[in-house]
Amino acid sequence: MASPEADVADDAPDAYVDLLDHTTTLTYLNDGAGIVYWDLQVMMPDGGMPARSKQLSALSSVAHDLQTDAAVGEDLDELTDADLTDEQAAVVREIRRGYERAVDVPGDLVEELSETQANAQQTWQRAKADSDFDAFAPTLERLRDLHRERGEHVDGDQSPYVTMYEDGAPYLPLDTVEDIFDTLREELVPLIAEIREQGDDLPAPFDGEYPDEDQMALCQAALDFLGYDRSRGRLDTAPHPFMSGTQFDARVTTRFENDPIDALMSTTHEYGHASYQLGLRQDEYGTPLGQSRSSGVHESQSRFWENHVGRTKPFWEAFAPTVNEHLGTDVDAETMYQAANRIYPENLIRVEADELTYHFHIILRSEIDRAFVEGDVGVEEIPGLWNEKMDEYLGVTPPDDARGCLQDIHWSSGFASFQNYTVGSVLAAQLNAAIREDLDVDALVREGEFDPIREWMGERVHDPGCRYETPELIERATGEPLTADYFVEYAREKFGELYGL
Repeated sequence: MASPEADVADDAPDAYVDLLDHTTTLTYLNDGAGIVYWDLQVMMPDGGMPARSKQLSALSSVAHDLQTDAAVGEDLDELTDADLTDEQAAVVREIRRGYERAVDVPGDLVEELSETQANAQQTWQRAKADSDFDAFAPTLERLRDLHRERGEHVDGDQSPYVTMYEDGAPYLPLDTVEDIFDTLREELVPLIAEIREQGDDLPAPFDGEYPDEDQMALCQAALDFLGYDRSRGRLDTAPHPFMSGTQFDARVTTRFENDPIDALMSTTHEYGHASYQLGLRQDEYGTPLGQSRSSGVHESQSRFWENHVGRTKPFWEAFAPTVNEHLGTDVDAETMYQAANRIYPENLIRVEADELTYHFHIILRSEIDRAFVEGDVGVEEIPGLWNEKMDEYLGVTPPDDARGCLQDIHWSSGFASFQNYTVGSVLAAQLNAAIREDLDVDALVREGEFDPIREWMGERVHDPGCRYETPELIERATGEPLTADYFVEYAREKFGELYGL
């Protein structure tokens, strides 16, 4: 078995060396499965699913057996009171957490869950294309039951939903996120109402039809402008934009709709995810020190680059000529800046939502998600409940399921993950406040000088990997615990100025 490139201290306990060897192999296997999943979304022909679902199921089974091997438990026991460095202790903590969350889960359940998730991807795509929730409902219900069963094996003393949430958000209590939701409800509802009632009208200059090939060329140009490392990545299209990869190969995807700003911002968002992956320590690939901290922290990077770089006036001052060149338009930078920041609650689609109403898309999903998992809502109630909450929070009702409860890919793979989008947005604003204490971000963006921004994020967010638990990482990076205050202050100032409030 191959060890990571980082040297293991000569005096490291034998159990630690064995554990590290074990976990690097597990990481390589999981990352290989990640490429297989990327291919499923991007390149696989439609007829490939019967084999692909079996392949992913087999890979998940082998990974589960490796993660729960008795030797891992023995090594962890031996290291309980061992004299370890801080980094070694962090590695053991993370491996222990993964082992304890997997060891009591039956292997056949892992296989069935993986195969069902893989098949669910295509079922969702077909159901969305046909705007037919009933075609997806049985699969969704089966996935819910399998995830609940897994959650009960992981921790039978708490709600399976909380266990599912903890999968992607280690160490950050769900109550903390609920408090953030409460703050955003209290602060954003009146701000959005004020914009609607008193705000100036902002332009929508891109109301024509723009060929996909022109939008793709524009998105490629944006990645080059931002400094995306083409030797370690690529851009493709997918039904739902995502990033997949490692510090050696971080691939991004986008999609094209009517407004090219949507594709451009989606690409910038996924670039932010890639910047995190590519910024992880290469010499620790295979260990927790070379892995991202959590879904919420990951989302902070994508939301930072999308909103605090890509939606700023300096960005459009620098990039507007490129937009006009690719789209054959003649729109000035100020108009593009305003258009990229329009508030439009009537929008139905989360990935196209503005910075303010975006969070109500997340809140309504999280509420339905939890109610469904905990059995308070039946699968057949989801479309109607979705529409009711869209009307309650945003004053708009989707005309069909494709633009309603079928728009997101997430339920085809799991539950209790939507909260991380708001965590990421809030943390992005907090990081934005901190980085502007050290760097003139606007000047750097205007000049297209992004290396200092990446280096700042690298030192504080990327380089540590999983060395620190989530709250400690956030406090080290920003100087404070996670708070929604910076996002609220940023939103009031930015949109107050934009809308003349």
